[in-house]
Amino acid sequence: MNPHLDKLQPYPFEKLRQLFAQVAASPQHKAISLGMGEPKHPTPQFIQQALIDNVDGLASYPTTIGSDALRGAIAGWLERRYGIPKLNPATQVLPVNGSREALFALAQTVIDPAAKSLVVSPNPFYQIYEGAAYLAGAEPYFVNSDPARNFGCDYDSIPTSVWERVSLLFLCSPGNPTGAVLTLTDWENLFALSERYNFIIAADECYSEIYHGDKAPLGALEAAHTLGLSTIDKPYARLVVFSSLSKRSNVPGMRSGFVAGDADVLKKFLLYRTYHGGAMSPSVQAASIAAWNDETHVEQNREKYRAKFAAITPLLQEVLQVELPDAGFYLWADVSQTGLSDTEFAQRLYAEYNVTVLPGSYLARDAHGANPGRNRIRMALVAETEEGLEAAQRIVQFCKSLNK
Repeated sequence: MNPHLDKLQPYPFEKLRQLFAQVAASPQHKAISLGMGEPKHPTPQFIQQALIDNVDGLASYPTTIGSDALRGAIAGWLERRYGIPKLNPATQVLPVNGSREALFALAQTVIDPAAKSLVVSPNPFYQIYEGAAYLAGAEPYFVNSDPARNFGCDYDSIPTSVWERVSLLFLCSPGNPTGAVLTLTDWENLFALSERYNFIIAADECYSEIYHGDKAPLGALEAAHTLGLSTIDKPYARLVVFSSLSKRSNVPGMRSGFVAGDADVLKKFLLYRTYHGGAMSPSVQAASIAAWNDETHVEQNREKYRAKFAAITPLLQEVLQVELPDAGFYLWADVSQTGLSDTEFAQRLYAEYNVTVLPGSYLARDAHGANPGRNRIRMALVAETEEGLEAAQRIVQFCKSLNK
């Protein structure tokens, strides 16, 4: 057996299942889950119809590189969304079966298992980053998020001796679970570090289209273009960006996303995926083209989230330390004032009000003397507003009951 498998921790939802196994949910309340970040808004009808209209694609083996039409649609979307010169669809864009499997596979592609490399990851983080590092023969190095920096990571705190061993840096902007968005200054610093120490940046941007202000989040390719890094001899050198239709278009079951950026990295990644078997169904490709070519449904989806967050966040602020995030569909709340730890809060809320939230410590690791998720909870506001409001009202009741 692969010995690196023994380094993997249980997934956060398995830890939550074990936590809840010790109690029974309140029978007086209908179950409401804010635990999992699975979009619950309806899938747009035109995307469903595109899938149905192209079901004959199931009769053909797909190519790993995907169709010219899909890669062209993705390149066109990137050009429109970020105002960058159109990428070469043949060399700088690759369809993938959701960003999750691609994030994992990239580590297997770019890491030399004999080099004893390090993989930098934000903390808290999406657990795939950690698993990808271990199973590629590397070790994760966590950089804690800091509430004083809008939950940004202080990459300047990483010593040179660490940077010299880094092969890959994972980051998520907008962040999961914090919703924080990197600034142009943040990107400029990271690009300089990448050039100095020759590591690859893997930018996870799957939450980019759900934002609460007027300005769309800055993307990695956009930042590189603004800083003049898209016009050098090797455009977007050492930078690969991951995105997905799951959150943007409410199609998590389609497993459709893309990787874009450095053509040299993508050439090797395509070779890996040819053996790995990561080809997308022609039927899903057709539905994906329809989704990437339409923005109306994305704007409508965004407005639903804005209205939901505007209604729910003030309620929760009565009893918890929580702020509207830059982007994404999570609230990252501090429960310290309740006198309960994050796990105690989640367990008692489930037992007394049948609402599921995810303890923040399950999304982070002890690093540099702290677990930055401790005493926080993540709430995924993915269901319709009515259900989210009901959950928020129960949380308010629960918190107030603690003070009696």
